[in-house]
Amino acid sequence: MLIAIFGESCTVKTTLAEHLNAAAQGKIYSGKDYLRLAKSESEAVQLFQTLLANAVHGENVIYVTTEREHMALLPDGAVRILVTAELDTIKERFAARMHGVLPTPVAAMLEKKHGCFDHEPHDFHIHNGCPDAEDICRSIFS
Repeated sequence: MLIAIFGESCTVKTTLAEHLNAAAQGKIYSGKDYLRLAKSESEAVQLFQTLLANAVHGENVIYVTTEREHMALLPDGAVRILVTAELDTIKERFAARMHGVLPTPVAAMLEKKHGCFDHEPHDFHIHNGCPDAEDICRSIFS
């Protein structure tokens, strides 16, 4: 099974992936992890797309991304989970990662990117942690 978790930074995608992987017992890929599959980017992309396509009906793979262009890597049949949060929540979480200070350029980048996944097709939508990871896990694996 292929589970794609996508959304903006600091929306708890990785936490969700770890929770789902406890049940799925698969492999988690994040962002551009796929670049490690080959020496050239084009070859790595091809290998990763094959890996993802095979995962739809094979071993469990969870792919976590914050980049819209990576959505094109997903084959039909992937379980798609959109994870969102309010902009203020994202800024607070990002500031915590940066030891309490959110530089103005980073805040502007977060503002510009906010909502960029809202129109992506998805099977599940988690907003500010609701529904929680256990509910999603039950829905996917039941």
